[in-house]
Amino acid sequence: MPKGLKLKTLDLGRQASSSDVIYDALRDAIIRGEIAEGEPLRQDSIAQMFNVSRIPVREAMQRLEAQGLVVSERYKGVVVASLSPEQIIEIFEFRALVEPAVIEAAVPLMTEASLERAQRHCDAFAAETDPVRWGDLNREFHNALYRDCDRPYFLSVIDKTNDLVERYVRLVLFLTQGLRNATTEHQAILDACKSRKPKLAAELTRRHVDAAGKNLVNYLREHHK
Repeated sequence: MPKGLKLKTLDLGRQASSSDVIYDALRDAIIRGEIAEGEPLRQDSIAQMFNVSRIPVREAMQRLEAQGLVVSERYKGVVVASLSPEQIIEIFEFRALVEPAVIEAAVPLMTEASLERAQRHCDAFAAETDPVRWGDLNREFHNALYRDCDRPYFLSVIDKTNDLVERYVRLVLFLTQGLRNATTEHQAILDACKSRKPKLAAELTRRHVDAAGKNLVNYLREHHK
């Protein structure tokens, strides 16, 4: 484990859902980039941090591995997974297919409460100065627009896919002009939803996801040669 890492720990010695809490804490730290890719996750150390046996830690690791956030490597044990530019391209290609379909289905069903919630997240994203919060607000904005689609399986897949790339998205928003572009694109998507134009909202979402993926891959290739 990296020195100085501060996970949201609890004394789980008497808790029934200890594996769930450990899973949530590790997942959050990985998504936020607080544990670097390739960093080993020592089960003994984590068990001590949460005051539990290795069993719930192992269960949490299995769930993280099933989601693609960690991998088991020979001689290293469980480490935080990394993505190649080719894998990121494929993930964003998938998102550019699924998310436009979801928002197109959502627009006719979208409530005023959902639109108001999305506007609050859009405004908060534009005004936020803490890079740590950008990823959360970006995700909350999109979730507010997708939630009325009546496609629970689609939403669960989108959520899992975003887990894989969110740490990279945060990095690019922080180090490039991605925040300004995303703010403008968010408002355009939201305006299309407010105007009840599902096909326009879908096309703007496709462009938004596609541009984010290309910017991310270009940045990674330029700075990780």
